Formats: sequence, C-alpha cells, structure tokens
Amino acid sequence: MAMPARPVNLRTFRKKVADQKRRMRAFLTRTENKPPAGLDAMVRDIDREVWTAIDCLSCSNCCRKMTPTFTEADVRRIARHLKMSPQTFRERWLKLDRNGDWMNRSQPCQFLDTKTNMCGIYDVRPRDCAGFPHLTRRKMTDYMVWHRQNLEYCPATFRMVEKLMERTADLKRSSQ
Repeated sequence: MAMPARPVNLRTFRKKVADQKRRMRAFLTRTENKPPAGLDAMVRDIDREVWTAIDCLSCSNCCRKMTPTFTEADVRRIARHLKMSPQTFRERWLKLDRNGDWMNRSQPCQFLDTKTNMCGIYDVRPRDCAGFPHLTRRKMTDYMVWHRQNLEYCPATFRMVEKLMERTADLKRSSQ
C-alpha cells in the first residue's frame, strides 16, 4: 500500500536545496550531455513515485516564487472566465518580459489563495501551470534546462532529481 503524500516543509526544502543545488545541477548537465540508456522510461517511473510522496497543496512554492508564461489562448480563456477583455486582463495583472512573453506582474500569483494554497482559477489556469513541474512533459534531455531551474523552487522536481541520481548510481554499481 502506498504511503499518503506528506506535507512539504518549505524550511527543510530550502535547506536541502542550499546543500545540494550545485551537485544536482552538475548531475543534470552531465546527464544531459551523456544520458543513460532508458532515461525517459526511468523518469516516467520516478514521476509516479514522486507524486505519491509530494503534496502540492501543502507547498504552492511555484505560485509564490515563480510565474507562468501566459499564452494568448490562456489570456483569452482566463479573461473570459473573469468576465473582462483580454486587454484589461493583461493591463491589470501581466507584464511583458524581455523575451516578449506575458508573465505575472507580481508574486505570489494574484490567483493564489495563500491561506489554502488553492488556485482561484484552477479550471482555467495557464497551460504552463497545468503542466508544472513538467517532469515528463518532453524527452528528458530536451527539458533539462528547466529541471535545473525548477529544482530550487519545486520539491517534486528536487525529489525527481534525487531519485534519478540514486537510480543512475545504482546502474553504475551494478554494471561494474
């Protein structure tokens, strides 16, 4: 029987990140440059394990510290849901970043209820939010740059990298 997901302790998480970030980022770079056989299948297995251990509603660090990219479809859908024009939505809550992407003007996200960690527009949230943290979104090596970034904000990404490091070390030991 699987254990229920544990609440995330952000203080402990930040300490672990501070202790491990350099090592984990270096590991991800090495893995990107020389991926082990079966990497994507390994990450899909790890993904299932991660989500039995991480409770996102106890965390919401992504909504507090990061901002999604809003596509034009996201803007239209959310504006319609909020009964306003896309232009009014952008003027009220978004800004263009240096790459020309629409992002939240401030953090935490304006739609996060910080008492419950629930999203006020969950059913129409941006596609970027719906897929976050994108552990199995694409081929692992194509998304490594984002995992290097997200591991410091997302306990699920951090846990995925921990497990991937364990598995690849086990593979090396068993092949020796």
